Amino acid sequence: MTSDAKADLHFYLQSARDALLWKLEGLSEYDIRRPLTPTGTNLLGLVKHVASMEFGYLGDTFGRPSGEPLPWLEDDAENNADMWATAEESREYIVGLYRRAWAHADASIDALALDSTGKVPWWPSDANEVTLHHAVVRMIAETHQHAGHADIVRELIDGAVGLNKDNANMAPGDPEWWERYRSRLERAAQEAARDS
Repeated sequence: MTSDAKADLHFYLQSARDALLWKLEGLSEYDIRRPLTPTGTNLLGLVKHVASMEFGYLGDTFGRPSGEPLPWLEDDAENNADMWATAEESREYIVGLYRRAWAHADASIDALALDSTGKVPWWPSDANEVTLHHAVVRMIAETHQHAGHADIVRELIDGAVGLNKDNANMAPGDPEWWERYRSRLERAAQEAARDS
């Protein structure tokens, strides 16, 4: 069996990208934007953040700026401006931005050798050099991490979970089975707390 390192990396990056975007499907504007954790985690904000990171890690880092304006990353932007979408930033705009980030990142991956080096602009200058291989692995990890966040947020909205609509990647069970399972976990947690 032969393996192509770039193809393998791209496969895992694209699977995470697709999982993240799937979390938006079928939801209202309110549901994709509403903060569902104490730190404000929301679905469209996760997409906006990951798009910004792709432009940075797989573009700017290697001297390949996209030219795409990202005002939420400017020095004078408010904290966490990349983690939510304003009312003026439409779903179509954020999803389009993310798809343009994919295309830009994929062009960098195609054009450069995996051992090509670049400098991450927002890291300290004495420790900011990375290879393309490192940057792609970092972006895979970043995207899967946020796809996991999105999975939990989406479950809180309507119960949908998994990699995509055809692969929940969960144990089989109907709603009653899941309620019994969750109740069992709650009882075990309460029992452990009493015994500690």
